Amino acid sequence: MLREPLSFWGGVEPATGLVIDTHHPSRGHLVAGKVLVLPHGRGSSSSSTVLAECLSAGTGPLAILLGEADGILLLGALVVRELGHPICPVIVIGEAWQWMSDGDIVSVAPDGSVTVTPQS
Repeated sequence: MLREPLSFWGGVEPATGLVIDTHHPSRGHLVAGKVLVLPHGRGSSSSSTVLAECLSAGTGPLAILLGEADGILLLGALVVRELGHPICPVIVIGEAWQWMSDGDIVSVAPDGSVTVTPQS
């Protein structure tokens, strides 16, 4: 769960999936193997390339849930899918991202519907 937008370009290390942006409050956290929830992406169009690198290397998120649409992140996920790598759904959930917390159990169905079970 990221409360601040994130640019993958300069913000995430593709080899590890580690948030490396020195100014981001989630610096040092992994996006690898997690459902990434954030208000929207930030910054450079090169973020699509870095996201694609992460997904191709197996260090990217399992899914991305956004408060607002972000074509740059969607492009990275689509390119990787077209290259035959595992799919990373990118889903706009609107304001619902604000009510989610780290540790919530999130399921993404094939039709794009999202179910959130709050942590105990």
